Amino acid sequence: QVQPVESGGGLVQPGGSLKLSCVAPGRIFSIYAMDWYRQAPGKQREWVARITNSGTTNYGDSVKGRFTMSRDNTKNTVYLQMNNLKPEDTAVYYCNGLNNLGRLLGDWGQGTQVTVSS
Repeated sequence: QVQPVESGGGLVQPGGSLKLSCVAPGRIFSIYAMDWYRQAPGKQREWVARITNSGTTNYGDSVKGRFTMSRDNTKNTVYLQMNNLKPEDTAVYYCNGLNNLGRLLGDWGQGTQVTVSS
């Protein structure tokens, strides 16, 4: 199995912040890009953000302006800084690598739970 390892989730109040981390095996980290996804209870997995090897980032409309994705190539790690969190951000967050054809390269990890609640 080629699994990323996500961490950093927790319980936070609305308006709060969290920073997630994802350590990925080298064979998927440096191919083309890394994505963050999330899955809320009873819903399909949703794409959240992407960062390419060159550092270009893209975000889903629901998180644009609140979330920032970054990477540390020396640690095979990507991060997701989440600010102004809302209850609808509650989900299990996952990361994965992909190639230039959009194909996911790794197995899904355990994810990290983010709960936004007062």
